[in-house]
Amino acid sequence: MSLRLPAAERRSLILAVARHEFAEKGYHATSMDDIAEAGGVTKPVLYQHFDSKRALYLALIDELASNMLATIGDATTRAPDGRSKTERGIIAYFEWMSANRDAFVVLFGSGSRNDEEFATAVRNVERLVADAIAPLIDAGIDQEHQRRLAYALVGMSEGVSRHLIANGDAFDPTLVGSQLANFAWAGLRGVEPQSRSTNPR
Repeated sequence: MSLRLPAAERRSLILAVARHEFAEKGYHATSMDDIAEAGGVTKPVLYQHFDSKRALYLALIDELASNMLATIGDATTRAPDGRSKTERGIIAYFEWMSANRDAFVVLFGSGSRNDEEFATAVRNVERLVADAIAPLIDAGIDQEHQRRLAYALVGMSEGVSRHLIANGDAFDPTLVGSQLANFAWAGLRGVEPQSRSTNPR
């Protein structure tokens, strides 16, 4: 990595190297020395951009989440109706995951789940995805109901992604996304508004 690169470009390259190192070795087994060596920079240069390994990891979570959300947003912007938006959004998610498996491991792997600060950052990512999905669920239901169903779609997609990555499966993201979108839409068609009730004691 050239030291003559503009600072913003050098930072992006460091994040790309860190993504691969963290995905391969996990957070705790990866050192700043590893990242500096893999990126072709000195540790002082690395610390010019990130105060600590923890700060680097949090910045990486933020960048990967922004990239994923932008991908989903771009795919759904011009969709003509709720069903198309749902399908295009889920397909875009699996296309992103297929092309960025290291990113998925960093965002949703055990390294991010076993540390409370990282887990909080990832829960915020899931909230943002759910917030993006909820308005697409046009079933005449209230916002709270929409959000619960949106989280169900997020969990379903994440669960399938874990299975595919754990098995090392090659897959067609358009096919997998379409299958899940059809499943989700079939379920959403049966959603009905429900009045609040109190549980019997």
